[in-house]
Amino acid sequence: MEPNRPDFDLIVIGGGINGVGIARDAAGRGLSVLLAEAGDLAGATSSASTKLIHGGLRYLEYYDFRLVRESLQERERLLKVAPHIIRPLKFILPHEPHLRPAWMIRAGLFLYDHLGGRRTLKRSRSVRFNIDGPLKHHFSQGFSYADCWVDDARLVALTALDSAERGVQVMTRTRCAGLRAENNLWRVTLRNAQGVTYEKTASMAVNATGPWVRQFLDDNNLAHAETPRIRLVRGSHIVVKRLYEGQQAYILQQADKRIVFAIPYEDEYTLIGTTEAEHDTDAATPQITAAETDYLCGAINGYFKKNITPADVVWSYSGVRPLLADDRASATAATRDYRLVVDTSFGPKLLSVFGGKITTYRRLAEEAVNHLTTRGAWSAGAILPGGDLPHHDFSFFVRTMGERWPWMPQPLLLRYARAYGTRMVDVIINAQGLDGLGKHYGDGIYEAELRYLIEYEWARTAEDILWRRSKLGLHIQPETTASLAESVPKIVREITGS
Repeated sequence: MEPNRPDFDLIVIGGGINGVGIARDAAGRGLSVLLAEAGDLAGATSSASTKLIHGGLRYLEYYDFRLVRESLQERERLLKVAPHIIRPLKFILPHEPHLRPAWMIRAGLFLYDHLGGRRTLKRSRSVRFNIDGPLKHHFSQGFSYADCWVDDARLVALTALDSAERGVQVMTRTRCAGLRAENNLWRVTLRNAQGVTYEKTASMAVNATGPWVRQFLDDNNLAHAETPRIRLVRGSHIVVKRLYEGQQAYILQQADKRIVFAIPYEDEYTLIGTTEAEHDTDAATPQITAAETDYLCGAINGYFKKNITPADVVWSYSGVRPLLADDRASATAATRDYRLVVDTSFGPKLLSVFGGKITTYRRLAEEAVNHLTTRGAWSAGAILPGGDLPHHDFSFFVRTMGERWPWMPQPLLLRYARAYGTRMVDVIINAQGLDGLGKHYGDGIYEAELRYLIEYEWARTAEDILWRRSKLGLHIQPETTASLAESVPKIVREITGS
């Protein structure tokens, strides 16, 4: 290596949605990129969202019109580039006059319909409720509108996969133990899961560490007096057995001006969230509190005939959002916008990502890389792996795959299609029957899928597979989980040699 010639043009620290998005965008513009993630891809905030690609209807109340417009535009783009993991979702907003007057909601929905420009989703409308429906009888009317659902952790994995196919060296379970400027380059100290420490150099660096963005700068003596501070807000969700029939979601207004979503989830369940609580403990291990669980149960019980208690919760999760610190008093009102901070005071360029949300990750990445290179943007219409469905029609794709593999049970076929899109052929390869998928571990989990996730999507543990690359953990029996916990490390060693 020539003196002062870096190993990479860019190192990205953080394997959440913003980190993988920036790495992908930069590689697509011809930069050599290393992505270092301390744990698993989407191991923190990016797998703990409400699973929505949305404009943020409630942000209109805080006059964040630019953010809503940008989010709506990105919603349209993302629906086209990843139609296997992103799909339209109808929302029902029951009207409670004492919370928000009807004219205000109509005005907000009118703006929501038009702020983003051209759209493919249905426009909002007024609705009346059937007395036999799931809502309590005093809810007689409301509104409907459309947004999108997303498998958030798979969005991260597919973006990382696309970045790797464009040349990014993706290193998971590799902690950045130090970052310092030397000879107009960034010298990065990395430590892998085996405790081996080594150094790499890069011309530029991106700090996309999410909740740790400010801490990372402080720990490496890279913060200034004007460096922004963040506000950590915990969002918690609960999952219960399916509350109602139908594929519609509900947006429930609360007396404290917050809203709670009830969303069909994993066929058999309803996802309920989110809370918004200030978080002042370790961002790596957020836990839902009893008070938050009670709050979410109360939100459901105020609207639905079928009541729930904490005993009905089958799973819960919490994530810590790194919001830009501002002068708004409540976590609900705090902005969901982002800020990119470019620092050249140490010589080489350092870009830090403060704030943001999953819907605008592609736009954020594009803007970030614009600060790093003059090479032209490209990602607006670029399909993510598996998203090149024929005729852009998911139902047609599933029928076609069913004809190609008539031996495959329909639930398994549909799951593969949803998770992998056209890349499901790389899972199934040349199998002529279920026996061709290798060992069956139980509950529809076959060796072929494990090998694919380990080889191409950086899965290293049973937890990676069951709770981030999928949500199979909700569906399988304890003996299947135990079998995977024993077998996955062996397959990892076989494939990776470590």
